[in-house]
Amino acid sequence: MARYLDPKNDLIFKRIFGEHPHLLVSFLNALMPLAPERHIESVEYLSPEQVPETPMKKNSIVDVKCIDNYGRRFIVEMQMFWSSLFNRRLVFNASKAYVRQLERGGSFRLLQPVYGLGILDDVFDHKTPEFYHHYQTVNRSNTDEVIEGLEFVMVELPKFRAHKWADRRMAVLWLRFLSEVKDLTESVSPDLLANEEIKEALTLCEEAAFTTAELEWYDQYWDWVRTEKGLIETAEDEGMAKGMAKGIAKGMAEGLEKGLEKGLEKGLAEGLEKGQAEGQAKGRAEELERTVLAAYRNNFSIEQIRLFSGLSEDAVLEILKRNNGMNE
Repeated sequence: MARYLDPKNDLIFKRIFGEHPHLLVSFLNALMPLAPERHIESVEYLSPEQVPETPMKKNSIVDVKCIDNYGRRFIVEMQMFWSSLFNRRLVFNASKAYVRQLERGGSFRLLQPVYGLGILDDVFDHKTPEFYHHYQTVNRSNTDEVIEGLEFVMVELPKFRAHKWADRRMAVLWLRFLSEVKDLTESVSPDLLANEEIKEALTLCEEAAFTTAELEWYDQYWDWVRTEKGLIETAEDEGMAKGMAKGIAKGMAEGLEKGLEKGLEKGLAEGLEKGQAEGQAKGRAEELERTVLAAYRNNFSIEQIRLFSGLSEDAVLEILKRNNGMNE
């Protein structure tokens, strides 16, 4: 029984799509947004070009570049995990390929579209269940108005669901091939084996077809992927920790400030309320004292004053004494 290697690996992906143009043609026609009358008939591989170094060191990115019978250029990239550098690199390579079509003094009429296809074994858009993303330069007020030149397609393999593309048989088969065939897979769906192109691609994935040195390279690629993924996850964790610490400090500062403001407002309100109560009590006491004095001056007896004021005899006598009323 044959054992298969993962076609997403650098060695296997380039063996299939970088050395067998008819398989690349099938793959591109299945996945790219091309009108049927403009389907690719043949391709010619373009030599790999140097790109600026990135922190990812390009180890986890596999690419194949070609030009078709219409002069259109295609850049196919396979990446094992998402990084914001991936889409920038895809745009950079596509833009460079577009510009380099013209030699000095050439006419802009000779420019042909450049397409970037990114296959990701990861999820980058968590806001939607859609796995296929097509990008163009469009008029935002009228999306039917398109500036031709660069187009990009991103496919998120973990979100791929075959039933959503029931009308695109070859696209489903190719994406199933990339999704279902894992490292050392031994059993493959009959649906995949029934298609001649997919069956040929599977044959190219057989472990027995590779030398010992090639298998060592195959394993080394996975080591690179794990290392880079670990570095990115560590950086993300550190960034998250710093962000959380900064957020907590900011939250505490804002909370303290709001707490002080709220406390001050509460203190002022309580002080005002207390002051008003004390002022009212003092006003009532002064008014009662004036009433006691006026009654005494009008020859009311101490007993009479006590009865209508509600004060005790001692309280009445204290008011009169304090105001020398007893001597008047």
